[in-house]
Amino acid sequence: MTSTGTTPEPTTSEPGGYAAARLRLLQGKARSGPSRRAALATLTDHWLTALFDTAAGQTGVRSAALVAVGGHGRGELSPRSDLDLLLLHDGKADPAAVAALADRLWYPVWDLGLALDHSVRTPAEVRRAAGEDLKVQLGLLDARPVAGDRGLVAAMRTATLADWRNRAPARLPALAELCRERAERQGELRFLLEPDLKEARGGLRDLTALRAIAASWVADAPHEGLAEARRVLLDTRDALHLTTGRATDRLALQEQDQVAEALGLLDADTLLRQVYEAARTVSYATDVTWREVSRVLRARSARPRLRAVLGGRTAAPERVPLADGVVEADGEVVLARTARPEHDPVLALRAAAAAAQSELPLSRHVVRRLATASGPLPVPWPAEAREELVTLLGAGEATVPVWEALEAEGLITRLLPDWERVHCRPQRNPVHTWTVDRHLVETAVRASSLTRRVGRPDLLLVAALLHDIGKGWPGDHSAAGEVIARDTAARIGFDRYDTDVVAALVRHHLLLVETATRRDLDDPATVRAVAAVVGTTTTLELLHALTEADALATGPAAWSTWRASLVADLVGRVAAVLAGRAPEKPEPAGTGAEQERLAVEALRTGGPVLALHARAGTRDENGEPEPVGVELHIALPDRPGVLPAAAGVLALHRLTVRSADLRAVELPTGLGDGPADLLLLSWRVAAEYGSLPRADRLRADLVRALDGSLDIRARLAEREAAHPRRRGTKAPPPRVTVAAAGSKLATVIEVRAQDAPGLLHRIGRALEGGGVRVRSAHVSTLGANAVDTVYVTRRDGTPLPDAEAAALARDIEDALR
Repeated sequence: MTSTGTTPEPTTSEPGGYAAARLRLLQGKARSGPSRRAALATLTDHWLTALFDTAAGQTGVRSAALVAVGGHGRGELSPRSDLDLLLLHDGKADPAAVAALADRLWYPVWDLGLALDHSVRTPAEVRRAAGEDLKVQLGLLDARPVAGDRGLVAAMRTATLADWRNRAPARLPALAELCRERAERQGELRFLLEPDLKEARGGLRDLTALRAIAASWVADAPHEGLAEARRVLLDTRDALHLTTGRATDRLALQEQDQVAEALGLLDADTLLRQVYEAARTVSYATDVTWREVSRVLRARSARPRLRAVLGGRTAAPERVPLADGVVEADGEVVLARTARPEHDPVLALRAAAAAAQSELPLSRHVVRRLATASGPLPVPWPAEAREELVTLLGAGEATVPVWEALEAEGLITRLLPDWERVHCRPQRNPVHTWTVDRHLVETAVRASSLTRRVGRPDLLLVAALLHDIGKGWPGDHSAAGEVIARDTAARIGFDRYDTDVVAALVRHHLLLVETATRRDLDDPATVRAVAAVVGTTTTLELLHALTEADALATGPAAWSTWRASLVADLVGRVAAVLAGRAPEKPEPAGTGAEQERLAVEALRTGGPVLALHARAGTRDENGEPEPVGVELHIALPDRPGVLPAAAGVLALHRLTVRSADLRAVELPTGLGDGPADLLLLSWRVAAEYGSLPRADRLRADLVRALDGSLDIRARLAEREAAHPRRRGTKAPPPRVTVAAAGSKLATVIEVRAQDAPGLLHRIGRALEGGGVRVRSAHVSTLGANAVDTVYVTRRDGTPLPDAEAAALARDIEDALR
């Protein structure tokens, strides 16, 4: 061997010769890496071979072999790694001679101060030990002959591998349980400030488990990036061993600068980020592989029963539609056979949102196909893409694995280029539980449970995702984040006003908690200063929810009842200052020419009149625009039951309501035969999946619903019973409130709830049951959340008394639970 690999040949079988050669190897100029690990394993093999040959000759043992297992068996020997050795014999030699042979092997190792894990067994004993102890079995999967009878070793390896494969259905679940228990004890490597490179989840033990799964022939891990991840973790452990002089796997804070220097890295943060990225790759591969193991084992156990039922045939997995181009098959989210990601740039976000809402994993093959085939989204994004992103962020805990699947294939940085700077970035403040990127996702998860507290949950969720995005840049991360958030919000399609709100939330996301805990709230100047920065009650309620979500996602030390009460006190004082000075929401535009035409036609016919217009979205393979939704206008004479009837018909036709506006209209002088009560409903809807319905069918069903011949409630119940929807993420309960001083002419009821088919129908039925008259309604679906504001009066046109309004709000809330 040459000096370039720093692998000097030992010149003697004596311990001193090996020790000197080992020292020269480890003190050489070459940095930690695969070549040095292989060189150390080769050097050790030469020495052990000399020891074995001499000892075998002295004791007269012939049919025996020295076997390396574990890391040494893989040829990956770190500076302070244990030597894991098996003395294998055929059982025919004199036991005393075998014992003497073992002594002549083990004692020289101990004399050098090397850690040794050793055993002496026959092939039958090896198989028995492997069958009883899973850890023994795992070590034997990497068994490699060092010296002696190689045929004996080959036969043993063949037998133990066959046993492993034959018993895989029983042993793999036990291995999975070992991995889970270890993860619970050691934590997730990529989020620990002092990670255990071997035992923590995403570390070297999980790589061993992946090798074992592959050896079982049940499943195989995704190979992309795994070899590099292994190299990074092993190189780091090698440098740690040499830096500390100890056989340790824990990368302690005080050692990180030295380890980084030994690896030629800029600093400890660069080291941690590199280690975290490697661990993320291992963790993702682990999740994907264990999911595949479960699927295969489940299929194997079910196959005999299915064949018996089907007369020898095997049933194909059922494909259940989840969204346009997205289906569930065999417990995973996959693409429909007709999906064309190359012509549908929103498909990746639609599939991700459907997976998170259904609490199903995204198929790895689908994510890879989306990563390679999907074209870039136009900038700014179309409304559907923005809504799907909000839906994904609002899915709660189910968001995390879906987000990580997208991130593993580079889709997140393609959608949000600034994400790269926070990817796997460590946070050295011990209060923080997560890396910056995961903290941002966790904040969105926490914010999803607070969406009922705000009127714009979409802005809350996006601000939660972006609030620390500036930590990838030097200086004040809030100031840097404001710039990035403004660019990102505009990129994903928010208008100027909403973009300003998101940017303000990111810029001031620490304002409330820092003021509440560091300033005198009894000083009027403090409250006035915060009010001047916040500006509006809308921003204040968003900032309050973001503050709580951020703290809860930081760690247990960042939020407490005391902090929560201080922030709430500050918010209450600021709200009092802002009362009456928040800008009013703009009134809707007046009646347009087409709406006038519909109104006149409704007056003439006395029934509903519909106009439906497709909105251009993505383009098909011929370059033609494909409709992704419609603008639907309905005009009809005012009468009881209009809102629940119209909403119910849309639900029956599987149309998702993105936004809606219901209002009484006044016709200009000269139109119609005089004053008339007309309602105009303007909807923006999209097909849940499949094609859009025809306008004449919608009108026919609406007429039947209004005259009572179509029982919408019964039809929706029948469909739910026949094909119950996957419940997925547990959503926060609905919240219905009466807006204080919302209007002098009507009572304002605000409904915040999880969007679902028939939601608006149920709200309308509850309002009808309350005996009130709906003067106008403003419906918006923001991701998975619906925020509906309804202006109601008594039948005589007067606002409801406070007690009646409160009772109506309770009735609506009960109807939605």
